[in-house]
Amino acid sequence: MFSVPLTDGAQLRPLEPWQAEEFLAHMDRARATVDPWIPWASVSTDLASARATLQRYSDLAARDGGRLYGIWLDGTLVGGTMFVSFDAASGVCELGCWLEPAGQGRGLITAATRVLIDWALRTRGMHRVEWRCRPDNVASANVARRLGMRLDGVLREAYPYAGVRHDIQVWALLATDEAPE
Repeated sequence: MFSVPLTDGAQLRPLEPWQAEEFLAHMDRARATVDPWIPWASVSTDLASARATLQRYSDLAARDGGRLYGIWLDGTLVGGTMFVSFDAASGVCELGCWLEPAGQGRGLITAATRVLIDWALRTRGMHRVEWRCRPDNVASANVARRLGMRLDGVLREAYPYAGVRHDIQVWALLATDEAPE
């Protein structure tokens, strides 16, 4: 298995079904802060459902339609990033991320998503990388800005959560945009 160093003590690695127990323990620690933003956090509540979440992304990877990576800090899974969707034919993919409180404030998400963006644009030849978040998820919008993404617009009431419909911001970085420093 490969591992990409992010910062001192932090690594980005594939997150796969055989790691369901570790993923579930992480979700149990992260659920309260992750659930409003990542829809599968509330459905990964036992070993079978955690394994199913990871299997869904393994199946997407096998079809070249998405991928899931974990972020480990000092040997503990604290978050991750993923290609929510990956459409090589159209050259468009969407990134997503999550992080438990123990990993916050260290630049881990920005570093990890830069790795994925570089791979998507340079290795796979994607043209557009999207990032979607609710307007009240300020931390997520700040990551998009740090990655050099531009706000394309808002999808009004596109995301139902806990019985309420929320707007979604759509951020994007194009292969032809200047790379952020």
